[in-house]
Amino acid sequence: MTGLSVGGIGPADFDIAAGACLGLTGPSGAGKTRLLRAVADLEPHEGECRLDGRSASAMPGPAWRRSVSFVAAEPGWWDARVGAHIEMVGDADLDEFGFAPAVRDWSVERLSAGERQRLALLRHLAAGPLVLLLDEPVSHLDADLIEVVIARLAACRQDGMAVIWVDHDGDRLGRVADRIARLDSTGRFSCS
Repeated sequence: MTGLSVGGIGPADFDIAAGACLGLTGPSGAGKTRLLRAVADLEPHEGECRLDGRSASAMPGPAWRRSVSFVAAEPGWWDARVGAHIEMVGDADLDEFGFAPAVRDWSVERLSAGERQRLALLRHLAAGPLVLLLDEPVSHLDADLIEVVIARLAACRQDGMAVIWVDHDGDRLGRVADRIARLDSTGRFSCS
């Protein structure tokens, strides 16, 4: 990412290698989610995002977002039935994240915030992106499920998936990330 800025946030300059994890932290309202959305090309921005040398502006938006996938803190649902959202997710993956296959028949309204987070993450992982952008991915999970998610993402990273993980928990970011970037309250970006 070169000179990435959105709405007074940034500019952000950073690279992330295949299999690496960049943690992003900062106070509430600093613009962490907007920066992730800009990387995913979901929000108008300045600067350049490149994937394997190819600019996001040189790719159709849907093609970029298949490779650079944004998992929102509050994931969106377009159908009333869970199964419509997780068609590509296998039963073994559901089991790993604490679900029986019957979850496919549930109403989305029945899901807790933590269940929505886990199912949304599985939905994105099943699509096989090269880069996964995570906005507070474990904020609604208990300690045991957090460990399940961390272990799964570590395995994905071993397979070459890059991750940008937004979190307010600095200790957790220290465990999962290779480097930590920060947005301060004015939107200034710094990366160690």
